[in-house]
Amino acid sequence: MTGHFDVIIVGAGLSGIGAAYHLQRNCPKKTYAILEGRSTTGGTCDLFRYPGVRSDSDMYTLGYNFKPWREAKAIADGPSILNYVRETARENGIDRHIRFHHMVKRATWSADDAHWTVEAECGPEVTEFTCNFLLICSGYYDYAGGYDAKFTGMEQFQGRIVHPQFWPGDLDYNNKRVVVIGSGATAVTIVPEMAKDAAHVTMLQRSPTYVVSIPSQDAIANWLRARLPPMLGYRFVRWRNVLLQMYLYNRARKAPNKVKAYILKLIRKELGPDYDLESFTPRYNPWDQRLCLVPDSDLFHMIREGKASILTDQIETFTENGLKLKSGRELEADIVVTATGLQLRVLGGMQLSVGGRIVDPAKVMAYKGMMFSDVPNLASAFGYTNASWTLKCDLTCDYVCRVLNYMDAKGFTTCAARRDPDMGEAPLLNLDSGYIKRAEQLLPRQGAKAPWKLHQNYIRDILMLRYGKIDDGTLEFSTANRVTAPTGQFARAA
Repeated sequence: MTGHFDVIIVGAGLSGIGAAYHLQRNCPKKTYAILEGRSTTGGTCDLFRYPGVRSDSDMYTLGYNFKPWREAKAIADGPSILNYVRETARENGIDRHIRFHHMVKRATWSADDAHWTVEAECGPEVTEFTCNFLLICSGYYDYAGGYDAKFTGMEQFQGRIVHPQFWPGDLDYNNKRVVVIGSGATAVTIVPEMAKDAAHVTMLQRSPTYVVSIPSQDAIANWLRARLPPMLGYRFVRWRNVLLQMYLYNRARKAPNKVKAYILKLIRKELGPDYDLESFTPRYNPWDQRLCLVPDSDLFHMIREGKASILTDQIETFTENGLKLKSGRELEADIVVTATGLQLRVLGGMQLSVGGRIVDPAKVMAYKGMMFSDVPNLASAFGYTNASWTLKCDLTCDYVCRVLNYMDAKGFTTCAARRDPDMGEAPLLNLDSGYIKRAEQLLPRQGAKAPWKLHQNYIRDILMLRYGKIDDGTLEFSTANRVTAPTGQFARAA
C-alpha cells in the first residue's frame, strides 16, 4: 500500500486538472492524488499530434470557468490548449499531486471500510491506493487504439497508412498524393493543413457531415480583453457563447430543414454557384451528429484553390497504388490517412467491483450524468455532446465537492444513487455518430426522468447541480457497514 487519500482522481488531462482545482478550492482540507497512466499531463491535447490539431469548440467555453483564456484565437491549436492545461496545473500546485505511469486497472469497494482500493500498474509492478471517493476523469475513448475500419486489401498498398491518433513524426507528405478517409472533425482539420504542402489531398467520405465556417479569432472577445479585467471579459464572452450555442442547437432541433438550408447557403457562398453541394449535404438533420467547425474557411479555401477535394463514395479495396471505389473509380495515393474515428472506452477500461461483484457499465444508470446507480462514492466527468466538454465537467466537479462537504457536515461516509426499478431507460447519448453507435451497448443508460435523464442543457444543469438539493431522495447517504449492492446491477465476478 502506498497511501490513503480522501479523493483519487483518475486522469491528468483537461478534466482531471480541472477536477483537482475544484477540489482544492471547495474542499481545501481534502487530500488527493491524480493517477495518470501516461508520462505527461494533457490527455487528448498531448496525445493527438496530427497536422493542424485544434479544438472543435471555442476556448471561451472549452476553457475552465475559473481561468480566463487569454490567447487571440478562440478556435485554438493543440499546443496552445496543452500549454493552458499545464499552466493551470503549475499555477495551482496541482502538478505536485500527479503520479505518472500509474495506469488504473481496477477498483474494489469495501462497504465495511467505506473506501475504494485502487490498483494501478506502474511498469511491471501493481501499486495499491485507498480512497474515500473516486473521481474518474479518463475521457471517453481508448488511448491505446482508434477505430480500425479493416478495409479489404490494406496489405497490398505500397504507400503509407497512418491513423491520426498515432501520427508519426517522420511522415513527409510534401508533394505527395494524400487520401484522408473520413468526414468528421479530425478529417476536416487534417485535410486543409496537409493540403498546404501535399500535391493534392482528397477527403474520401462514406457520407457527408455538416460543416460550418467560423472565424478562428473572436473579435468581440479580443476587444473586451483589452478593455476589461480578464475574468469579467471572459465571463461575458463565455455566457454569450453558451447562449448562442443553446439557441442554435434548439433551433436545429425545432426547425431542422431551415437550419440545413441555411448551412448549405453558407457553403454555397464559400464555393460558388457551380459547385455540387452533394458532398456537403448529409442524410441526417443538423445536430443528429456534431457539427464540424472550419476556422477561417480553411477547408473551403483549399477546395477553391484545387489543393483539396471531397469525394463521396465507398471503398471496395485497397490496391498497390491507392484505392478502388465501389463506383468503379480508382484513387491513386502515396499516403492514406484513416481518420475513421475513435474507439469508445468506458471508465478508461478500469474494472469496478462492489460487494464482491464486478460492475457491468452497460447495466447501470447514470445519475445526473455523473454517478452510477448503486455504485458508492464514485463519479465520472463526462462532457456535453451539443456544447463544449468542459462546461459539464466544471459543473460535475463542483457538484462532487458539494456532496463531499455535505457528507462531512452530516457525518456520512457513503453515498449511492438508488434507481427506481420501474423507471424506463434510454441510450446515454443522443447522437447518431458512428463511434457512439458502435459502443452504445457498452455505455451506461439514462432514465426517463430527472435526476436520471440527461438534458444536455447547461442552464438546467446549473440549476440542478449548483443550486439543487443534495439530499434529493435519490442519492442515499449512510455510514460504514450500511451499504449493500443490489445484485441485479452487477455481473458475476470471474
